[in-house]
Amino acid sequence: MKLNKKLTRQRRAKRTRAKIRDLGVPRLTVHRTSKHMYAQVIDAEGKVVANASTQQKDVTTDVKYTGNVEAATVVGKVIGERASAKGITEVAFDRSGFQYHGRVKALAEAAREAGLKF
Repeated sequence: MKLNKKLTRQRRAKRTRAKIRDLGVPRLTVHRTSKHMYAQVIDAEGKVVANASTQQKDVTTDVKYTGNVEAATVVGKVIGERASAKGITEVAFDRSGFQYHGRVKALAEAAREAGLKF
């Protein structure tokens, strides 16, 4: 099997998720595309507790473009608020194999400011 950029990212994500599963805490998972950012808080049983993305109208009312750091910051703030409203304060950060910089980092820092600990 020939490895490409997507497959290597998926392999990194699989390793990370296996280690997070051993912790037994909810995970904040992030997915990014060139146009959008998605974030979900998933509990230890695999059920989605809270979600936010740049495709939701209430999230991106004041964002000009959905594929930049500004939009990722808004998604991080919203996911932190929604998770805190459900009573979740501590999560494990699952970056889905993406590098921790740029939009992924902006989302994580905004979620921390909104009250999530990881």
